[in-house]
Amino acid sequence: MNRRLIALILVLATVAVFLPSLDNGFVGYDDGLYVTQNAEVQRGLTGDGIAWALTAKVAGNWHPLTLWSHLLDCTLFGLNPRGHHLTNLLLHAANTVLLFLLFFRLTATLWRSAALAALWALHPLRVESVAWVAERKDVLAGLFFLLALLGYERWSRDRSRTAYLLVIGAMALGLMAKPMLVTLPGVLLLLDFWPLGRTRSGAGWWIALKPLLIEKLPLFALSAASSWITLRYQEAALVSGMNLSLWGRLANLVLAPAQYIRVTLWPSGLAVLYPLPDDLPIGKTLLAVLVLATVSVLAFHWRRTAPFLGVGWLWFLGMLVPVVGVVQVGAQAWADRYTYLPGIGLLVMLVWSATALVEKLPRRLRVPLAAGLTTVLLAGCAVATRRQIAYWHDDTALWRRAVAVTGENYVAELNLALELVHDGDRASALEHFERAQRIAPESMEVQAGFGAALGEWGRPAEAVPHFRAAIRLRPGDPRPRVDLARALIGLGDRRQAIEELRRALEVDPTLPGVAEALRRLEAEAASSATERP
Repeated sequence: MNRRLIALILVLATVAVFLPSLDNGFVGYDDGLYVTQNAEVQRGLTGDGIAWALTAKVAGNWHPLTLWSHLLDCTLFGLNPRGHHLTNLLLHAANTVLLFLLFFRLTATLWRSAALAALWALHPLRVESVAWVAERKDVLAGLFFLLALLGYERWSRDRSRTAYLLVIGAMALGLMAKPMLVTLPGVLLLLDFWPLGRTRSGAGWWIALKPLLIEKLPLFALSAASSWITLRYQEAALVSGMNLSLWGRLANLVLAPAQYIRVTLWPSGLAVLYPLPDDLPIGKTLLAVLVLATVSVLAFHWRRTAPFLGVGWLWFLGMLVPVVGVVQVGAQAWADRYTYLPGIGLLVMLVWSATALVEKLPRRLRVPLAAGLTTVLLAGCAVATRRQIAYWHDDTALWRRAVAVTGENYVAELNLALELVHDGDRASALEHFERAQRIAPESMEVQAGFGAALGEWGRPAEAVPHFRAAIRLRPGDPRPRVDLARALIGLGDRRQAIEELRRALEVDPTLPGVAEALRRLEAEAASSATERP
């Protein structure tokens, strides 16, 4: 079977498995930031939009290429989610073919490369990156990451200036899609060791390594520039994430990779958000240290006879560095989407190790055993992936799943409660609000969300304490003050409502509709005062 036919089969299989994602809608979790509530993006791909994306800060990130892709989607599809999901799916299918071609060129192994690409493409861990419109940055950055590696493979053979410029250009574009590609130069160094074999030298490891580092200086410079920009853009998120203790962040350095290994081998309990632990899980941390240390020792021990183990292992660990939580951003302990490119390293280890074991068997057993095992694994992945895609159909399904499998997760409880309010299920919404408050009583979002729901249900007296708690927890946020003013108006306390609106405008004079509401209230208060005998 030739490469083109295998590539076609990979595309068809990927599209067939992920096709149900086209029936999913947008979700409230970040899709609003990128598309459904972003007026600039909804204007489509225009000159002004292109210029805006070059400096825009969306979800605490600088990624103009990602924003340009959303602008283009809005031009082509408007706010029809099917078109936006289709773009993600096509990019993932393209990445699958590129991964196959990359490892075929690197290793000249047709079936191993095909198995690697198929397992990677159809694994349930890919669902978050493909079925979530807001994760366009994953599949888009993945495209340029793989193009950069293909360019590097060519450059390593013929030293073509065009190929090297392709590497630099692809990396730059990839960084403009997602800054996680800062680790790309390290991946290239790993490929120099295996399978390219460019590190062999009888003069010592430094003599062999020095020219490999020098030739990548432009790429390291791109990584440094992207890291600086990212830190500047994510400053607010970094501060909020510092609530996690130092020991908690250090524990997550081993807990997160161990979790990714587990769900790669047995992808159960997948969800949109895994909460940070309140306490340091000593037992799990020690087990994770043991697992990581054991794999590291074995990979080093077999570095000559099985170099793919060390390369795959360092690919996996190295690419996780930007997202493993040394500097905590956001409320997640780990995330399925973070495995999109790092997961390739783990699968290289598994596929090449399985092949090495099969090759020790009698010749007559090798092909049927390898084909049967691969078929079973791919079928299992396809079934699990289809099931996981269904959880992304809408917000209610998404957060029900997270509540069901992640334990004490106040973010999931809160978001599910808000969706149930929208669905009109007050009893269930109240239950989940109360759970969220029990788990995280000091969360401003929980208090404000609970208060907003009570106010919407015509219970302003019960809403007021929640809004006051939200203000206490985050006095610099004007939104709870506006909500509190609304509740106070419902209770007939216009004087205090006016005071709250004034304080909100002191923080943010541009709050939509607030200045007008304040003027109206002040006029009503003045009118009432003059009418008194």
